[in-house]
Amino acid sequence: MKKVFVSVFGLCLAAVSALAQSSDPTLMKINGKEIPISEFEYIYNKNNSNNVLDKKSLEEYVDLFVNFKLKVEEAIAQGLDTTQSFRSELALYRNQLAEQYLTDSSMSSSLLKNAYDRKKEEVEVSHILVKIADTGTAADTLAAYNKALGIYKRAQREDFGKLARETSDDQYAEKTGGYVGWINALRTPYSFENAAYSTPVGSVSNPIRTFLGYHIIKVTGKRASQGEVHVKHIFILDNDPNSKNKAELKARIDSLYQRVKAGDDFGELAKKHSQDPGSARQNGDLPWFGSGQMIPEFEKAAFSLNNPGDYSEPVRSAVGWHIIQLLEKRPLAGFDEMKADLENQMKQNERNKLINQSFTDKLKKEYNYQEYAPALAEIYQLSEKYAPSDSLFAVESKKLQKPLFSFADKTFTQNDFISNMLPAAAGFRGVRSDFIRDQYNAFAGNQLSTYEQTQLDRKYPEFHYLMQEYHDGILLFDISNREVWDKASKDNEGLTKYFETNKSNYAWQKPHYKGRIIYCKDIPTLKAARLIVKRANNDSIDKYLNKRLNDSIQYVKVEKGLWVEGENKVIDVNIFKKGTYEAEKEYPYYFIAGKMLKTMPEDFTDVRGIITADYQDYLEKEWINSLRQKYAFTVDEKVLKTVKKN
Repeated sequence: MKKVFVSVFGLCLAAVSALAQSSDPTLMKINGKEIPISEFEYIYNKNNSNNVLDKKSLEEYVDLFVNFKLKVEEAIAQGLDTTQSFRSELALYRNQLAEQYLTDSSMSSSLLKNAYDRKKEEVEVSHILVKIADTGTAADTLAAYNKALGIYKRAQREDFGKLARETSDDQYAEKTGGYVGWINALRTPYSFENAAYSTPVGSVSNPIRTFLGYHIIKVTGKRASQGEVHVKHIFILDNDPNSKNKAELKARIDSLYQRVKAGDDFGELAKKHSQDPGSARQNGDLPWFGSGQMIPEFEKAAFSLNNPGDYSEPVRSAVGWHIIQLLEKRPLAGFDEMKADLENQMKQNERNKLINQSFTDKLKKEYNYQEYAPALAEIYQLSEKYAPSDSLFAVESKKLQKPLFSFADKTFTQNDFISNMLPAAAGFRGVRSDFIRDQYNAFAGNQLSTYEQTQLDRKYPEFHYLMQEYHDGILLFDISNREVWDKASKDNEGLTKYFETNKSNYAWQKPHYKGRIIYCKDIPTLKAARLIVKRANNDSIDKYLNKRLNDSIQYVKVEKGLWVEGENKVIDVNIFKKGTYEAEKEYPYYFIAGKMLKTMPEDFTDVRGIITADYQDYLEKEWINSLRQKYAFTVDEKVLKTVKKN
């Protein structure tokens, strides 16, 4: 069936009335499928975003669009949309595209800006850690908090370092007095960071929670960012307080320091003597780092170096001895430069949980989320009796079948949640209530997010059109490859026929020589090769030359081609009688076999690239004509006139 443009005057009154009432009228029908004007406008304006298309050629573009849709219909008719490869590729793209819709972008932007602003300032902190008992019950949590609260009160009047050595569960507290050093954003848990930045210099924070337990933080300084530093170091391990070799280790680092002072190559010394295997392999080179990323003593010494090439005296840290050499310093980068790195860091930080929770909260409101608190309380109560990793928890939890939460038209039971949680509970040791809460929030958030993904086409037209575009694009590629591209490259019979029919289109301006240059190691090989070329079929020459004359040693080398003057020195000298050629030392003897083609290719292989492209165009046109006969389609001219052009 040929294309039919529906005349305005041919539209019935009912159709006109429907058009007037529709916010997205049908522009065309292809094989019975309605295509709204919005889809066409989206594709048209997207392709013409840089005025690539002539805005006056709207009707021509309609033809292109129709051809595109007809090809997609043919792909569907051939079942290409049912293949596993198509479904997998489309699903992968949908998941990637959906990511930008399944987040709270405003919250993410706010936290990103906050992180960068904090990067501009560094905070000097010490802390006291109170861990929560491994049993992880509510009573353990309360006991840890009360202990932390008592330490906090003492910290108001006692020496913080001394108190840290006495009370902190931090394994380094006895050595450091709780001193952490200078920190900035994204270097510590978010709650720790918030407390550090909000506590005035000289003050102590209230107890705050991290995954480690409760912290009491003392802020002793704030300053502008030092930027980043790039150094090498030589490291001698000395972290055993009971070691009897401390004098020996000190003598070793002092000896290396004297060699540095004497001018020995720092990198070579690090490579041979440093006990940091990772950096030693790189001549002592460490990645760029800023405040809060290294042991305080190391960091202080590194940033105190001023000029590239400067090196420190031996520096003692909690893990051993270091000699540090400065390579470069740089200030804090700009926001745009750091944005991608900050985003990646945020994904590994508690900020990501805040973003997810904010998005979840929005979905809860939109889809009328209802939580059944008594049902959730029963799960918490069971976790106080049995740890979630305990087999008895799994057994007893099977009795819990009450509705836990609902939204939209969906309801999830206690058992739905617990079944999802149990694999994560294996081997878990920590605060049980925290684990249940985190798992519950994640489960509810995932269910809401999964549901939201099913609504994206309805809620976001741009998402719908992008998915439609990708859906059709995959099918277009697959069907075009099957019907045109692959066929054109492999159909030698069709190429031959097309060439013979259109041979005059491929006439040459210059004569071409078609044949072989056979290079030989010696005269006997030359004679044998001449004989093979004389007797063998043209298509078999290369095979026979290689089979009979080459064994463990290559006695003959063949160069096959189609040349014009100036493309090959051997051909130029021997055929076109131009230029000079100096024979190869390894293959000093050669001869030429072939023919001169003055004005025309001999067959399609002589112009394979050009003729394949032309044959593709031919197949494309024939295919489109057949599709236009196979599938019915109409275009509503009245609707077409309303197309909005950017």
